[in-house]
Amino acid sequence: MDRALDMFGSEIAIAFSGAEDVALIEYAKLTGRPFRVFSLDTGRLNPETYELFDKVEKHYGIHIEYMFPEASEVQDLVRSKGLFSFYEDGHQECCRVRKVRPLRRALKGLKAWITGQRKDQSPGTRASIPVVQVDPSFEGLDGGAGSLIKWNPVANVDGKDIWTFLRTMDVPVNTLHAQGYVSIGCEPCTRPVLPGQHEREGRWWWEDATAKECGLHKGNIDKEGQAPKVGVNGNGSAEASAPDIFQSQAIVNLTRPGIENLLRLENRAEPWLTVLYAPWCPYCQAMEASYVELAEKLSGSGIKVAKFRADGEQKPFAQAELQLQSFPTILLFPGRTVKPIKYPSEKRDVQSLLAFVNSLR
Repeated sequence: MDRALDMFGSEIAIAFSGAEDVALIEYAKLTGRPFRVFSLDTGRLNPETYELFDKVEKHYGIHIEYMFPEASEVQDLVRSKGLFSFYEDGHQECCRVRKVRPLRRALKGLKAWITGQRKDQSPGTRASIPVVQVDPSFEGLDGGAGSLIKWNPVANVDGKDIWTFLRTMDVPVNTLHAQGYVSIGCEPCTRPVLPGQHEREGRWWWEDATAKECGLHKGNIDKEGQAPKVGVNGNGSAEASAPDIFQSQAIVNLTRPGIENLLRLENRAEPWLTVLYAPWCPYCQAMEASYVELAEKLSGSGIKVAKFRADGEQKPFAQAELQLQSFPTILLFPGRTVKPIKYPSEKRDVQSLLAFVNSLR
């Protein structure tokens, strides 16, 4: 913690969820260095969590930097699907609106962030998290893949030791813990656990255990809780067991014949933005959230957003016909030009991609 604060100064911040990660704030105080803290106010937290925020600010003499979801996005979600749609079709959409996008905005102003992730919190999804890593999912102040450092200083610390520290230092804690809550998130998606149950069983209990990440840390791991395994076959082609990415109804999944037809068209009815990707590629994984958000923004705008998996046996074709040199490669197929235009920048945030599209549409 001391090293992180020393290296990044005011360009690093602690992500505080309102649970036992308050230990991070106590650690930061003990270093004697100035530090920043931010929290995601989803609008659906427990009253006890808001009370803890207030206590922490007064106890440490700090101002938490609260990040809120866009009101229009929450309004659209609730009006179209109701207040509790996550019980029917999963929590990912709601978390994306209320948590992931506000987090992305917060991190765009930083070069590093500090989380309270621990390996014992979720053995199925967090067993391999490192203490320090290049963030695989979000971009930092400088933009582009690799522009944000993620510190997980308590990754190897046991939860019991965290609680011993909190009690010893008389740190204010969330009163929900005394009611059987261990992992604490939004009120509709959090409940107490029974003796013998793992703490993660109190979150999204209606879903499969392998899905229990809200999106804030999902990029760290694959479904088995391991980093994607990448190898090279005898032909030099990359192979991996990673699950597919860019999964959204707003993104068209192009097959080889589909992209060949798109390539041949001289007068397209509408422009097509297409990413050439490999699901095992960490840079592709890092831009997934931005690309999905962009696709949703462009839905109904007259611009199609698509993906084409270009590794394996498709790679020679993509290299010869689609300007593929590395993953990801982003192409815009304009309405009146045969040849696709390659996106020239390493900045793959929503605003940069949208500016590229608007300049050529």
